[in-house]
Amino acid sequence: MTEIGLIRHGTTAWNKELRAQGSSDIPLDEEGLMQAKQVAERLNSEKWNVIYSSDLSRARQTAEAIAIKIGIPVQVDSRLRELGGGLIEGTTEEERLRKWGREWRSLDLDMESSESLIARGTSFMEDIMGKHENQRILIVSHGAFLRRLLKNIVPHFNFEESLKNTSVTSLVRSDKQWDCNLYNCTKHIVES
Repeated sequence: MTEIGLIRHGTTAWNKELRAQGSSDIPLDEEGLMQAKQVAERLNSEKWNVIYSSDLSRARQTAEAIAIKIGIPVQVDSRLRELGGGLIEGTTEEERLRKWGREWRSLDLDMESSESLIARGTSFMEDIMGKHENQRILIVSHGAFLRRLLKNIVPHFNFEESLKNTSVTSLVRSDKQWDCNLYNCTKHIVES
């Protein structure tokens, strides 16, 4: 049986400002660094074989905190990047409405397509399944990327709730089918 733990990165300043991050390389803020340590502490009590991370610093910093705690090096893969936001990156919803109007989502703003995201996500999943069958794999990535990927590989599960920062989602594969046995869990977050 193969298990995958999916982790969304910790918070950033742009998360708090409700700015579209996309493939912009925004680092964790102070709270995000603390969240990364908290999820690392949670995962330390479990046995994992490998950690993969997006190459964007907010995911990489989260993965590195986990790696330090559990003693496994991070393998970086750019296919785990967030959905490319094109011209909307760095903007808030209010700014998008002001600049492009209410129908901004229907405009060609150079955003990455869902098909492109699914293609790179599927390619990544096929590669890791070939390398790590019957192992426990951690993947640290981004909210929109993870939700779209989850909807594609576990279509019978409801993934409508947005992923929280450093949430843990667990997939188990048996009989060539994925099932989600934990979604969006943040029990490790301790508010200071």
